[in-house]
Amino acid sequence: MIKRLHHTGFVVRDLDEAVSFYRDVVGLEVQRQYERTGPGIDQVIGYEDARLRIALLGAAGGDHILELIQYLNPPPAARGSEERSVLGGAHLSLLVDDIQAVFDKLSKNGAQIMNPPTDVAPGRTACYLQDPEGNWVELMQLDE
Repeated sequence: MIKRLHHTGFVVRDLDEAVSFYRDVVGLEVQRQYERTGPGIDQVIGYEDARLRIALLGAAGGDHILELIQYLNPPPAARGSEERSVLGGAHLSLLVDDIQAVFDKLSKNGAQIMNPPTDVAPGRTACYLQDPEGNWVELMQLDE
């Protein structure tokens, strides 16, 4: 039986830059950084002699983790498509209090605007951006 959602993972080109964006711009807290190698991780990800740099970040008081992974070996391949509708496409959704303020902050600090904040249903405003690595981030504001 599933107990809860644990984490969302993004593969990034440069771990230090990605950590800087999610820590300094988005406001997540770095919980841990480490390297992972060995037969166990080789088997899990399906590559021999894999070497990964990993950072775990989270929101204060939250229990969902963002895992940023930089593949040192094997080197990462470029994404095949930037389309939202591509199979396997994913995003990280952040619940915010002031969507316009967060949207402005992220877009001024390296995030690519995909659409401005828009009312998608009564009491629900959302927008999509891409982080500097091209990963999709949704901002969502729910009126209470």
